[in-house]
Amino acid sequence: MYYLIAVFLVLLDQLTKWLVVKNMELGESIPIISDFLYITSHRNRGAAWGILEGQMWLFYIITIIVIVVIIYYLEKHAKGKALFQLSLAFILGGAIGNFIDRLFRKEVVDFMDTYIFTYDFPIFNIADSALTIGVILMFIQMIREAIEEKRQQNE
Repeated sequence: MYYLIAVFLVLLDQLTKWLVVKNMELGESIPIISDFLYITSHRNRGAAWGILEGQMWLFYIITIIVIVVIIYYLEKHAKGKALFQLSLAFILGGAIGNFIDRLFRKEVVDFMDTYIFTYDFPIFNIADSALTIGVILMFIQMIREAIEEKRQQNE
């Protein structure tokens, strides 16, 4: 089931990116909620915030390793831990979504442009969101496990 969540996230990510590429000019911006959320056609040839721009070979290697490790953990260490499985599914879907862009486009399509108060947050996409949610869920899982371990030590 968790692989289906990852597949759904990849499909949603790729569909939204395709819609942006097909229907918007690079740099074009459509306001959704004025002064807060815009759909802005943007490309990123690096990692988060454009770091390591042009290092595609590095992203290929890292992403393949990440995918293999996530599948290993889903199969060997996450059984019976629903939140851990869900976090890994989100990370897997996000990693594959951006990997597809890098592999076929040689850049990542970003389009969600948010302003938090007056700060223009870096433009991101569904895959980036999935990665972020997955990491947050993993932290929650780790905190839950630490609390449970401490509770067992006190008994």
